[in-house]
Amino acid sequence: MSDPFLLAGATFNSRLIIGTGKYRSHDEMKAAHRASGAEMVTVAVNRVPLDGSGGSFLDHIDPSMRILPNTAGCYDADHAIRTARLAREALGTEWIKLEVIGDPVTLLPDNEQTLEAAKLLVKEGFVVLPYFTDDLIMAKKLLDAGCPAVMPLAAPIGSGMGVQNPSNLRIMREQLPDAVIIVDAGVGVPSDAAIAMELGADAILMNTAIAEARDAAGMASAMRLAVEAGRLGHLAGRMPKRLYASASSPIEGAIR
Repeated sequence: MSDPFLLAGATFNSRLIIGTGKYRSHDEMKAAHRASGAEMVTVAVNRVPLDGSGGSFLDHIDPSMRILPNTAGCYDADHAIRTARLAREALGTEWIKLEVIGDPVTLLPDNEQTLEAAKLLVKEGFVVLPYFTDDLIMAKKLLDAGCPAVMPLAAPIGSGMGVQNPSNLRIMREQLPDAVIIVDAGVGVPSDAAIAMELGADAILMNTAIAEARDAAGMASAMRLAVEAGRLGHLAGRMPKRLYASASSPIEGAIR
């Protein structure tokens, strides 16, 4: 708890948020969740049995984890708003990861529809965590709308390409020093997670990189360590980059 992650009045030890999709079995998912050390798990509302029937994957989630429902699969603000309301009724939480997709091929978010939905949901008392492109101006608008955090993408959903625009994330961190920034989507390997955290992200949400790994639990453990290392590296402050060499052992004071 020496460096807790604070979000909307809640405190977490882990800065890694994990998903529930694409696992090959429930047992594999549970093992990965344990290995990740994550304390929050996101679930797609469209996968939740709203009639209260049994046999849901929700039965295999550690009850100590906070469930963060998401509006995956929504393509306009109205659909996302309805889905968020369903999530609140079905799962008993006002927290929602807001996703409004703008293109079915790239799965890139529609920032304008996301902002529209966020404004209304905030007014209805939701804790809105919006997924959007790594756009500083949109980040400011979402924060002004009352979102307690913003979730810029690193790369397209499920691509595993890693941070494609590190300058955008660095600028966002510098221009919004007090904002909670959670990098979401596109992380593929632990080094991607470390880079995102080194750039100043407060946390990372990932699913495919772990679920589609050959050893999901092993990758979850690696991601946990990478997130921790990246966070420590960011807090420690990197050395300046230099065009020319700088000797590790200066000659000043050396024995001649």
